[in-house]
Amino acid sequence: MKASGVAAEVLIVGQGVAGTLLAWECERAGIPFRLAAGAEGAPAMVSRVAAGIINPVTGRRLVKSWRIDTALPLARAAYRGIESAWGVKVWREMRVRRIFRDERERRTGAEKTARGELAPYVVAAETDGLWIEGAARVDLPVLLAAAQEHWMRSGCWLRETIDLEAETARHDLVVDCRGLAGALDPLWAPVPWEFSKGETLELAVANLPADVIRNSGHWLLPVGEGAAWCGATHTPGVVEATPSADARKTLEDSAAQLLGGQSCAITGHTAGVRVNLPDRHPVAGRHPRVARLGLLNGLGAKGALLAPMLARQWINHLTEGVPFDAAIDVARFVTTHR
Repeated sequence: MKASGVAAEVLIVGQGVAGTLLAWECERAGIPFRLAAGAEGAPAMVSRVAAGIINPVTGRRLVKSWRIDTALPLARAAYRGIESAWGVKVWREMRVRRIFRDERERRTGAEKTARGELAPYVVAAETDGLWIEGAARVDLPVLLAAAQEHWMRSGCWLRETIDLEAETARHDLVVDCRGLAGALDPLWAPVPWEFSKGETLELAVANLPADVIRNSGHWLLPVGEGAAWCGATHTPGVVEATPSADARKTLEDSAAQLLGGQSCAITGHTAGVRVNLPDRHPVAGRHPRVARLGLLNGLGAKGALLAPMLARQWINHLTEGVPFDAAIDVARFVTTHR
């Protein structure tokens, strides 16, 4: 029996990609919810400046992205469903041209493709690089704006900043999707958060293939006619999102290399703070001591890929009582904290 004054709907706090996909899944499942976006231009909200790249094979060691075979179909279905429902374009199928940085990467690529470790995303390595199929780009600025417009019309979207502890006492469930702000909240002290600042340059550049992401240490992403982004840097331990001169110079050099001498002009420079965990897996689930408080965070640089899968886990938990995957459950940190 609900206590007097306790609201039955789910309150989702934070409207980055995690909060937006959780709200989308709640709406599809018929679960009453409200989405509290917080103050305009929330500091360091990485979803507002993130590239939205989904890359099936990443890193110096050329490994498949975690849970890619499950997460990619869920992501494709979710974003295409949003496109159909809201009449916007947010999903673009792409390929990645991974350019080897040195002999070590070339040898790793040749060995792993020969063994079939990267299939079906990579089938062969060439002398200077390889092609990664199945990549995509999610246009996060368009997604977040469309979500705000859609749920403002239905009365589900709230601007005000939320007192998490007070709202938890007034709702059946509050799910914290605030990214950096959530990770810095003392309520989530049991979780061993890690942070890194990522910076990106916005470029004016002509005649880039619209469906190809170039990658060699940093990436070059076409984002529209005559425009591209180059990023992203990784500065660990930083929780402020001010663009830096050092990162700008690093990215200028990378853009010149990736463009192979083609001229470009810098039109913008953005920064955001990623939230990670030591095991490089995201985190979801209920607070170890406050059952009405939930979490969805720690998506790092792979928010566009992981958010639909994690939102679906929340829905399965709410509708069918399915436990959270042990690899992401917040409970994995509770014993260590105690």
